[in-house]
Amino acid sequence: QVQLVESGGGLVQPGGSLRLSCVFSGVTLNYYSIAWFRQAPGKEREGVSCLSKPDGSIYYVDSVKGRFTMSRDDAKSTVYLQMNSLKPEDTAVYYCAATKRRLFSCPSSSYFGSWGQGTQVTVSS
Repeated sequence: QVQLVESGGGLVQPGGSLRLSCVFSGVTLNYYSIAWFRQAPGKEREGVSCLSKPDGSIYYVDSVKGRFTMSRDDAKSTVYLQMNSLKPEDTAVYYCAATKRRLFSCPSSSYFGSWGQGTQVTVSS
């Protein structure tokens, strides 16, 4: 069974950067498509970035294009989300998620069967 553990969240000023990590265990990472979601208080969980097997295609929600970069290191079984030029509206709990299905966009959270526990990102001055 796949296990996912996120880290790297914290408090950052507007315009700052953070890098989130999601470590996979118990599985071979390249068998999965992976996504980063976020959920702000009172809002629905939103897909931020999705990376699809087998070709590594990456999709971003419009609000983070040009600021966030998703990548993966198969040797370390780790997926990253580099977040630059952070804005207060990026404040949320960020989750990584996995599915064995191929992705052609960033689908809804119901598409994913495995989730991490989340890491808080707060953007505030």
